[in-house]
Amino acid sequence: MEPRLKQIRIASGVGIIGNALLALAKGILGFLAGSLAVIGDGIDSATDVLSFVIIFFALKIMAKAPDEQHPYGHHRAEALATLTIAFIILFAGIQLFFISLLKIITASQSSLPSFLAVAVSGVSIIGKLLLALYQFKVGRQTESSMLIANGRNMLTDIFVSLGVLLGTLLTIMLRIPFIDHLVAMLIGLWIVRTAIHIFLDANTELMDGVKDTSIYQEVFAAVSQVEQVSNPHRTRIRKLSNLYLIDMDIEVDGSLTVAEGHRLAVEVEQVLRNKIDNLYDVAVHVEPKGNIETEEKYGLSPQEFF
Repeated sequence: MEPRLKQIRIASGVGIIGNALLALAKGILGFLAGSLAVIGDGIDSATDVLSFVIIFFALKIMAKAPDEQHPYGHHRAEALATLTIAFIILFAGIQLFFISLLKIITASQSSLPSFLAVAVSGVSIIGKLLLALYQFKVGRQTESSMLIANGRNMLTDIFVSLGVLLGTLLTIMLRIPFIDHLVAMLIGLWIVRTAIHIFLDANTELMDGVKDTSIYQEVFAAVSQVEQVSNPHRTRIRKLSNLYLIDMDIEVDGSLTVAEGHRLAVEVEQVLRNKIDNLYDVAVHVEPKGNIETEEKYGLSPQEFF
């Protein structure tokens, strides 16, 4: 397994253990303390455990070599795993929201949560903060959308736990159980919001797009350094996990031989590999200068950025 995947695997293992302990503690102690909000916070941590398990399976698929059915490799498994994580988080958030709403409507709980719920929330905030920072660090080092998605999710969990802490304190101080249910319902909405953001990010890659379009500026700036090459156009960039694939057309003097045109295309590819990190593949189509093709499919040119 390549070093990048090993780093992601280790981070996932840490995430599974940390979130499993938090989920177990919040679930049991939240039940004993009589706090639906704390139990809901525990459910959120349990979805994080499931998310990391999915990452483990995705890593196994990503480590496979390219084959006849997948000549580009299996890197897209990361985006699919991220999408699956988004749906799991979405389901948990919707479920918690409606359970809490039902309890508010029926006023089914009259007992007040104990101060044990406050202590659990405090420990949860510290634990989640450490896990989130670690996941973000490794996620950015490896450019892993899965780890960054989970890091972002755990960062929102900190605000969730802060909300639980505040809601529990108000519930105990004001002696109004309704507040605990309301906080749990708001946590459900927050979880849904997080899921939607993760889904949109994963969907960009699955739709062959890039979130940061400044990569096009880097590509055009690099190509401009190659002499005898002009008008880079019909440029399309997509990502496979942390890797870039670039397709583009360039123009050269029409009197050049095929071998000379090929040499310039190779030079363009080499310049791009030197300038663009994590470049997986480049396809350069050489055209004679001034050539106009009216039926060209969509692609970008420097005019869109400069």
